Order: sequence, then C-alpha cells, then structure tokens
Amino acid sequence: MARVDRAVRLGVAAATVGAAGAAAGIGARVGGRYLVGRTERRLCVTTVAPPYPASDRARALHAKLSVVDLHADPLLWGRDLLRRSRHGQVDVPRLIEGNVTLQVFAAATKSPRHLNIERNDDRSDDITLIALASGWPPATWRSLLARARHMADRAHAMADSSGGDLTIIRSSADLRSHLARRSMGGTVDRPVPTAGLLAIEGAHALDDDVANVDVLFDAGFRMLSPSHFFDNAFGGSAHGIVKGGLTAAGREMVQRLEARGMIVDVAHASAATIDDVLAMATRPVTASHTGVRGTADNARNLSDAHLRGIAATGGVVGIGFWDTATGGDDVAAIARSIAYAVSVAGIEHVGLGSDFDGGVSVPIDATGLVQITDALLDLGFDDDAIARVMGGNALRVLADVLPG
Repeated sequence: MARVDRAVRLGVAAATVGAAGAAAGIGARVGGRYLVGRTERRLCVTTVAPPYPASDRARALHAKLSVVDLHADPLLWGRDLLRRSRHGQVDVPRLIEGNVTLQVFAAATKSPRHLNIERNDDRSDDITLIALASGWPPATWRSLLARARHMADRAHAMADSSGGDLTIIRSSADLRSHLARRSMGGTVDRPVPTAGLLAIEGAHALDDDVANVDVLFDAGFRMLSPSHFFDNAFGGSAHGIVKGGLTAAGREMVQRLEARGMIVDVAHASAATIDDVLAMATRPVTASHTGVRGTADNARNLSDAHLRGIAATGGVVGIGFWDTATGGDDVAAIARSIAYAVSVAGIEHVGLGSDFDGGVSVPIDATGLVQITDALLDLGFDDDAIARVMGGNALRVLADVLPG
C-alpha cells in the first residue's frame, strides 16, 4: 500500500458504524462495508478506463509471458475477488484477462492517519476503522496479527471456492504445479488459472513478538517487509520519525524469515534498514513495490546504491505504477522507470510492483498490463528482456526462496 492519505475521510463515519454494529447487527455491518467500498472507490482510482489498446506485436508477445506483479492490496477492502468489480484495480477475472500468472496479495495491518511519505508516527490507525466498519472479528480490532490472519483466511477461502481459477502458492512445489497447469493452455470455458502469494506489509503485524513469524508462515504468508509507514520494534521506515535500521529483534526476524523460506521485502524500509538487511541477507531480497530516485527523487524511492545492493543478493525490484514512484502518470512513465532500474541493477533484477488497490491512482487496471509490454517494446527491449521484467525475474526469486 503506497498511501491511504484520504482514508481519514472514513474516520468518524466508520467508527460510528463499527460501534453501532455491536448493537444493531447486520444492518450496521452492511452500512460499514458500504462506507469502506466508497472509500476504496475514492482512493483506488484507475485514470484510464478499459479496454486498453496495444499493438498486435505486444498482444502476441504478452500472451506468451508469465506475468508476475509483486504487490497489490485488495484484501484490505473486503471485496469478493472472484467477481469482476466495477471499481478497484484488481480481481481474479481481471488477472486472468491480463494474463497474470501470479499476483502477490499483501496484508496491510496498520496505517497512520494523515499518511505521507516523509514523516509518520504510530499513534493513529485508519485500518482499525476499516476493521470495525467491515465487521471483522473482534480480535482484529486490537491485534495486528489477528488482522493478518483474517485477511489470509479470506484469501484461502476464495481460492478454495474458485474452482481452480485461483491458487495460493505456499511452496516451490506449488509454484511448479501452477506453472505446469498454465502451460496446458485454456479454453473459452476454462481459461488458464492465476495464482496468489500472500505478503505482510510491515513487521508490526507480528504484535512485537518475533516468534509470530511461525504463525504467519502457518497462515500462508511467504513475504514480509520489516516496516511500512512508521518505525516499529523491528526496523525503521523511510516514512518514520527516527528512520533507524534493524533492531536486534529485526535481525532475528530476518534470520527466521530466511530459515522458513519467506522473502524479505524492503519496500518502505528506511535507508538504514535496507543497508542492514542487505548486509546480512543470504537469500535474494525484494523491494516489492517502489520507484527509483533516478526518475522520481523522493524518500519513498530507491537509490542507485540500493538497486545494486538488491541485485547483488540475486533479488528483484518491483517498479510501482503510481506517480511518485514513476515521476509521471502514464504507462510510458512506468516503462521509463523500469528502463532506468535495468540500467543500474541489470535486466535480471527488475520486475513489476503495481500497488493495485493500495490507495493510489494508476493508469491501468490488471487487464491493461499488455500496455507495459507495448511500452517496453517502444523503448527497444527485446522479447527475452521483456519476459524477464514482466515476470521471469520474480518467478526465479520465488523458486529460489520458497520452501520446497
């Protein structure tokens, strides 16, 4: 999730509905979900509506690709992702139409009010309001770990009822099986399936106990970032107050993540935290959704040194689609940021990190990813390079890190 700065508008209304829900039951919960949906529609804007035009060459190439997007936040909003929605930016039907092999679904468990990319503390939380308004279980009103588990349970339930259209990837064996199914092709009645991988945005979801890495692993999570929009007990955020590095607990957490086959994600991390992770990493590191300072110079984005450092671990940098990530508001800006990252980190270490449904405006929804293929062709990328960026690099990291 890049930002939910306008989510504060949900504030009093959501809290009122949430409090009323305890007394008024289903009616209040339905009203709360309406408010959450209205907030999602206001925040998760697609600036250009589908359908998305592309050249014949791009469409032919895109149909052969294994597309992977390393970050999206639809689990926060409570939609049924098995149904095509008229709002938001991603769901299973749109992933299948966009030829997406795998989508990383993130769980954001706490988000400060008046969010910004420069400086936030941890004293407020808009996601509490979403939990109340959406009728999440009472445990989630106070426990961030419970929120993560709730979102994981919903993802697994949707996969179980998808008729095979959605699989949640837990292991390298799951990934191989999914890729084999896709290689068999599809039909009009049975399109090729897509898959999801569960991620955590910010180690505060551990409820300050590093042993809860095992709880999240058992819930199906396979990627975790030390911090999100504020400093926590494990590491500093690029948007925090102190912006420090990994704490002792954070170092232990990274070791546990690597031992369990969970990917360490430095998106949103402070420069010091990124340095600390890169210094101790023994497995590939990701930045799941980010920009690069070479095209958009701000506190949210990666320096050239960090691009090279992530590449040195064998990892991958997912380029985001929103304006402060790319320095522009169109697909051409996304492609330019990809090209810059490739020029610094190398063709094997760059991928996609849309931040679909993360409270940001983006120029396409999941059905429009062919336009990125087209834009990369326009920049002179060859077919092999495009295949790597659009998903091959991410699949390599997943196959390397995920438990067998």
